[in-house]
Amino acid sequence: MQSLYEWDFYGKNPDILDRIVEKNIKEFGPGLEDKSFIWKLVKGVVESIDQLDRIIEKAAPEWPISQITTVDRNVLRMGLLELLFSDKKEVPPKVAINEAIELAKTFGGENSGKFINGVLGTVFKEMEETPDEPPSEANPL
Repeated sequence: MQSLYEWDFYGKNPDILDRIVEKNIKEFGPGLEDKSFIWKLVKGVVESIDQLDRIIEKAAPEWPISQITTVDRNVLRMGLLELLFSDKKEVPPKVAINEAIELAKTFGGENSGKFINGVLGTVFKEMEETPDEPPSEANPL
């Protein structure tokens, strides 16, 4: 989350992403042996960012993506990536939502947890209503 926040804050420049992630791994995860999850999450968000942002805007129409705080925006992107595109056996939907809420409560503002819960809850409800329709360009949800 810290790396995506920093990358987003500095204008989403693809040339600095790897350096940001490596710096944060060195600073916040010394001795971390398996970095694959971090890279999978970061690369997944970056590769799917347009689709993730459209889903956020559809689930929270009163909040244009540019008006959502940088922390909340990136917590939502990570939560949605796990919720929609991860192996459900590896990361059950309710776990993905709960982890995102906890990140928002820890790093976001006073109402971040409620906001994240509301957006991801809306997407999860839509998923349950249309379980055979994965998100697509034509139908982000």
